[in-house]
Amino acid sequence: MIVKNILAAKQGDVVTIEPTANLAAAAKLLTERHIGAVVILGTDHRVIGILSERDIVRALAEHGPPVLSEPVSQVMSRDVQACSEDDTIGDLMSRMTIGRFRHLPVVQQGKLIGIVSIGDVVKSRVEEIDQEAKTLREYIQNA
Repeated sequence: MIVKNILAAKQGDVVTIEPTANLAAAAKLLTERHIGAVVILGTDHRVIGILSERDIVRALAEHGPPVLSEPVSQVMSRDVQACSEDDTIGDLMSRMTIGRFRHLPVVQQGKLIGIVSIGDVVKSRVEEIDQEAKTLREYIQNA
C-alpha cells in the first residue's frame, strides 16, 4: 500500500498554523482538533516546521509556563521529514521508527497535500494484513 491510499481514506484538510502564533494557541488547536501535530507553513505555503505534543511538553519542561506565550517558530521542529504520495507503508514505518517521530507531512512539488500519522500507518498495515489473511483463507477453502 502507498501513502496515496491512506490520504484517500482520511478525507480531511491538513491542520496548519502560522509561525507567529503562540504556543498556547497551538496547544488549543491540537486539543480542539484531536490531533498530535500541526504543520507550520511559511509565506510561500511550503512546510517550514512541525509542532507536536512532544515539542510542547519538552518546551514546558525546559522553560516553564511562560513559554506558552512564545511563537510556535521558537519551539517547532525545523528539520521536517516529508514523504510523497508514492512512498510505501513499509518505507514510512522504517523512517518513523528510525527518526522517532509520529507524523509525516505529504508533499507534492514542494506543496503540502496531506499528513500521515503513525496511527494511519498502523491502521493501514492492519487492514492490509487482514485482507491477506482473508484471501489465504478463501484460497484454502476453495483448494
